[in-house]
Amino acid sequence: MKSDTFELDGIQVLIEGDGEQTILMIHGWPDTYRLWDAQVAELGQHYRCVRFTLPGFDIAKPARPSSLQQVVDLIRAIADRASPDRAVIMMVHDWGCLFGYEYVAQHPARVARLVGIDIGDATSPAYRRSLGFKAILLTVAYQGWLAIAWKLGGKLGDRMTHFMAKAMRCPSDPARIGAQMNYPYYMTWTGAYGGFRRAAQLRPACPMLYLYGKRKPFMFHSPEFVDRLAATPGSAAHGLDTGHWLMIEQPVAFNRIVTQWLASGTSA
Repeated sequence: MKSDTFELDGIQVLIEGDGEQTILMIHGWPDTYRLWDAQVAELGQHYRCVRFTLPGFDIAKPARPSSLQQVVDLIRAIADRASPDRAVIMMVHDWGCLFGYEYVAQHPARVARLVGIDIGDATSPAYRRSLGFKAILLTVAYQGWLAIAWKLGGKLGDRMTHFMAKAMRCPSDPARIGAQMNYPYYMTWTGAYGGFRRAAQLRPACPMLYLYGKRKPFMFHSPEFVDRLAATPGSAAHGLDTGHWLMIEQPVAFNRIVTQWLASGTSA
């Protein structure tokens, strides 16, 4: 399998695999580019897989809180460098969804297909209406905890972050998890670094595959969102018997669904 790397604005970008089409992979909390190891091993046989660690999520480097637009601009620069002449396939998870969906909204012509994982229309009024009291309480609890951990920082912030990652059964290596990864939660609740109030609603012009874990206390999408995708030609939604980290918990099933959808569908 071919491989290459380049550095952009202090971020190392990995390109692995063979093929004419490029899949740009963006992880979320509390992960790094390593989240996609099983996908690169499979999809890299037919696609060029491009991945990187979000700014500030590499705890070996200094903290780097970045605004929504700064991250979108970074994604744009990486996509333009890795695939200058052809629209990319986006594959996004968790916070990578919010950043990736904003990129799709701002640069629709540069995205051929979209694979969203476990975060759907979480910024929409329909999603907010779908939340019950328990879901709201849990959301405030875990996001507030991580926002406080970011603010405190240091060893205490790291311990708080490790506690929450363990409570949420996060499969990532604890040695790669730290409080400095939590800045998106701090942005959410305080509006710091521009916040997310102006984030675009998810209405992709390209075909979309949405995969979500069914074994969670609550969903990160509205029922209307899944119904709309199911009724849209070329798009699809599938629930797997997993928690939040589908690609790690059931990599074979995950890769099979993605591979078949990419092979059978048409691009925008």
